[in-house]
Amino acid sequence: MKIAKEFNWEMGHRLPEHFGKCKNIHGHSYKMLVEIDGDVLESGMVMDYYHLKDAIEPLVEKMDHAFLVHKDDKIVLEFLEKMNSKKIVVDFQSTVENMTRFFLNEIKNSNLPANIHKVKVRVCETPDDYAEEEIELS
Repeated sequence: MKIAKEFNWEMGHRLPEHFGKCKNIHGHSYKMLVEIDGDVLESGMVMDYYHLKDAIEPLVEKMDHAFLVHKDDKIVLEFLEKMNSKKIVVDFQSTVENMTRFFLNEIKNSNLPANIHKVKVRVCETPDDYAEEEIELS
């Protein structure tokens, strides 16, 4: 059985090597759909939505109203330091594809119950585009 929960946050980023507008500092209203697939427990649930939110919300809170910046983007890092701005420094370019994998790995490592077999994450950067990936849990 599958269940899903949606999460939303605001975040800035830039893609310094991009050929178009995305090389500029900008932000998005992100939406993430987390879908888990697992066995229904005696409680009648795959997983309580409260526990799903409890596992993922701290990561979303960390991202909300922050700037996602690559560790080698020295110009933006210096600016964010001077402005004392909330930032998340990562070792990947802040594409929606890389963010989806980042979230998926974080969720996979969040001690999900043993009855969960698969996790799928969809991250929407705008209302009309997204990246999605799923993994099987062992």
